[in-house]
Amino acid sequence: MTDMIGFIGVGTMGEPMCRNLAKKSGMTVLAADRDPAPLKRLEADGVKTASLDEIATTCRTIFLSLPGGKEVEQVCLGEGGLVSKAKLGWTVIDLSTAPPRLAQQLYEEFEGRASAFADAPVARTRQAAIDGTLSIMVGATPPCFARIEPLLRHMASEVTHCGAAGAGQTVKILNNMILFQTVVALGEALAIARAQGVDGKVLFETLTKGSADSFALRNHGMKAMLPGVFPERAFSSEYALKDLGYAIEMAEAHGVPALGADVARELMERAVELGHGKEYWPVLLKAIEDATGKG
Repeated sequence: MTDMIGFIGVGTMGEPMCRNLAKKSGMTVLAADRDPAPLKRLEADGVKTASLDEIATTCRTIFLSLPGGKEVEQVCLGEGGLVSKAKLGWTVIDLSTAPPRLAQQLYEEFEGRASAFADAPVARTRQAAIDGTLSIMVGATPPCFARIEPLLRHMASEVTHCGAAGAGQTVKILNNMILFQTVVALGEALAIARAQGVDGKVLFETLTKGSADSFALRNHGMKAMLPGVFPERAFSSEYALKDLGYAIEMAEAHGVPALGADVARELMERAVELGHGKEYWPVLLKAIEDATGKG
């Protein structure tokens, strides 16, 4: 691999991932973003600010960490996008969460220009991105996966080859769909317990000792829903709705009823209507409380 790596998009998750890549890989990282603030912070870690054109000219390995499919499509397929600049031996790795069909399309576009493409969406929290303990799900050919896995391990403690192009996105989106539905159940349980006069802390701590224990309970439930802390600059309700929409789109395409996902989407949409769109998505609890008249 070349010793120059491009990183496009250094937002909430991208900034710590880019930092870990720069600090651990021993390679020079060029980063691009519309917001100059994270780029300025990354300079202290040796990351060099660059334009998309500079990255395309200089780097053979390019990471994307963008808000969603719309942005990935624009950067890759828009006027002057990466596909039009692709060169022999390029590897483009998309860390964003985007539709599997887009990943498959980009794989075909880049392959047609003698370049490689991998979808490698990330799971777990921003703190995991900071700590380098993300879980990354990869859709790629076996040779491509073998090349990029060492780089991904600078950002993640779990790196899983899920299959061909689009497989990483599929697994990540379904991971989120399951998580969203679990948190809906936690929100409903918390609202019912409080209505019954049972302390929410007692409920959740007791659940950790039984079969309802889960990552969602210990993190989204106990650290966000219980204290009512839903910060911005975390994984927002608007972003969660995007991912849930991708899951429902896949279900509809294959005629699979996804009734639980529909319920989660309804509650998230209500949370957005209540003005919580920018807040950490377990704020969907507010939609449940609003329905009871106790929000």
